Amino acid sequence: MEFTTGGRLVVRITPQDQGKRVSVRHLAMTGERGEKFTDTVGVLTSWDAGVLSIVRRNGETVHVPEREMVAGKVIPAEPARRRGPAATFQELALVSARAWQPVESEALGGWTLRAAGGFTRRANSVLPLGDPGMPLADALAYARAWYSARDLPTYVQTSTGAEGTQEGLCVDLEKFGWIREVSAQLRIAALAPIGDLDADVSRVELSRSVGSAWLGRYQRTGTPGPHVLKVLESGPSTWFATVAGEEGGAPAAIGRCVVDGRWAGFMAVEVDPARRRAGLATAVMTALARQALAEGASAAWLQVEADNEGARALYDAQGFATHHTYHHFRHGPGRP
Repeated sequence: MEFTTGGRLVVRITPQDQGKRVSVRHLAMTGERGEKFTDTVGVLTSWDAGVLSIVRRNGETVHVPEREMVAGKVIPAEPARRRGPAATFQELALVSARAWQPVESEALGGWTLRAAGGFTRRANSVLPLGDPGMPLADALAYARAWYSARDLPTYVQTSTGAEGTQEGLCVDLEKFGWIREVSAQLRIAALAPIGDLDADVSRVELSRSVGSAWLGRYQRTGTPGPHVLKVLESGPSTWFATVAGEEGGAPAAIGRCVVDGRWAGFMAVEVDPARRRAGLATAVMTALARQALAEGASAAWLQVEADNEGARALYDAQGFATHHTYHHFRHGPGRP
């Protein structure tokens, strides 16, 4: 990355650039071979006591001592649109929240506290899409008390890597001792190419309700209670796909799709391990995509954990690109 002006490295950022996306070249190591440098790109979230905190797209926070910085500049905010449909972070945050609704919720200013008996972090975490209306420490204390009353751990869901995401809140949570437990990518794509895939959908059955057979393949729950069914069946227009397995056995493949205006969200796409690489996941997504297209949707989204290489390869082939990354921070015991 070019930092030179007339052959010289130049530092063009100041503490007043907090909240902006920057690129910083800084010392990485010294040794027998001399100094080595590295470039860090992300949002400058703080510049305190001679240390810069920069949050990368994947949510990692890099702390750069000012004395080790040799060049730096403000760069354009990462565009919301890369491949596929245009979308803002706020739009996708709301769409994905409507597709996986909690059993109960409470507004705290611009935050939403969500609970569903502990079934998935997404349905049992704070969604902070605005100002809570009080100092951060007080808002976190209120959230801890709210979840404690329900015998649940306290999670806060944050996002990084797109314009308007929450890099600053990630750093603040880390300062308070909260622990980032899991991160996942929210990916988007055009919907029509998924519906046009050459997949055998003849065995895919679609239903408006989740049935016992579908639940027999779903790995995220043991014996499902009413709170699980309520979360799974939530959403503006929800569909469940099933590919039958051996007689009397669990389905060979399942999937879930929520249609919400122009968006179709894909979730819970699972295949019998013994039947993988047979095109069943593609068939499930194609059948669901065609249903969503019939309801007027034109764009697709899904969430995939960064270390799920098999799923990422499938979604890469279908044209999905990462829009932003989201994280779940858990309150650490003994922390304020």
